[in-house]
Amino acid sequence: MDGESGEPLEGGDDAAALVGGPEGPVAPGADAGGGRQLDGASGGRSWRPLGLGHRSTPGGLPQENRWQTTDQAGSTVLEKNALKPWLKQQWVIPPKANAEFVCAMEGVLEVYARPYDPRRPVVCADEGGKQLIGDARPPLPVRPRRPAKEDYEYVRHGTANLFMAFEPLAGERRVEVTERKTKADFARLLKRIADEWYADAERVTLVVDNLSTHKPAALYEAFEPAEARRILGRLEFVYTPKHGSWLNVAECELSVLARQCLDRRIPDMGSLRLEVAAWEAGRNAAAVKVDWQFATADARVKLKRLYPVLETTNSGVVKH
Repeated sequence: MDGESGEPLEGGDDAAALVGGPEGPVAPGADAGGGRQLDGASGGRSWRPLGLGHRSTPGGLPQENRWQTTDQAGSTVLEKNALKPWLKQQWVIPPKANAEFVCAMEGVLEVYARPYDPRRPVVCADEGGKQLIGDARPPLPVRPRRPAKEDYEYVRHGTANLFMAFEPLAGERRVEVTERKTKADFARLLKRIADEWYADAERVTLVVDNLSTHKPAALYEAFEPAEARRILGRLEFVYTPKHGSWLNVAECELSVLARQCLDRRIPDMGSLRLEVAAWEAGRNAAAVKVDWQFATADARVKLKRLYPVLETTNSGVVKH
């Protein structure tokens, strides 16, 4: 039986090979109580299933097919490369042989290859969320030989949005804490980038992903047409490809923020703004930059599968 859905496994022989006795699964060709001596090509190793720590599904199949190997010298090796079909990871999988993807990717990589120019800074923008959580009961402080303790129950106080504007070559980042992440909120972020944080720049190159709110038209939903056009004239939008938001360096910085600052309970917006401001000041004081090494030439080799394969065509012209 499958561990999650309870459906029968396909392939009777394979399923039967996994069913074991009281000590765990049985290797093919072995009995439930003992090991199996392999042939001479295996170096005199014998195999026994691990008896401790095995968890089984309701149908009796083990959740982990891990074996203990004992060689002639008596040393024990754990086989860690067993399949674990009950585990899965969520991943952003780019499309194969997609011209639109590689065109946008190379555009972003060319921007990252530009030398630092304070008159035309490259700024990466993105946003993340934080759930506001308070304690249901007062936590216990840390004591000698006793860690701090907090009750497993908590009180939810809504969510908050964090806009990140990060200049990787200068090591400067700005974090804006807002209640929402609408188009109007993003437009106000663009205005701060253009008029406050980079007021002396001729034009700001802005790297963003394809979220529906990350459009120049958002300015027209928050400001008068003349003001929206003025702000837009100071920004150059560069979009990462769809399913390629990993190219936005702001995502990396948001990950650092989450690990260093947001990995604990924060009950309200005021506390969140104080915590984020302290993190931002310390990170900017250290001038932590990003040295992006992945270039277009690397992409054409390592990500060759993403590029369309050109077919040679016959023009029909016969050369004499």
